[in-house]
Amino acid sequence: MNIGESIQDFIESTKRILTVSKKPTATEYNEMAKVTGVGIVLIGVIGFIVLMVFALLKIGA
Repeated sequence: MNIGESIQDFIESTKRILTVSKKPTATEYNEMAKVTGVGIVLIGVIGFIVLMVFALLKIGA
């Protein structure tokens, strides 16, 4: 496979993706934003809990 074929394959796959994809509606966007926000908060809370456990048990530096 040469570079020309690789570029052509990339362009074809990009066109395919762009024809299938669509802009999300406001409702879809809001749902995705809420789920992402909850995930970020959840990861932060878990990290804080782990940090507190380590601090209470005097584990680590």
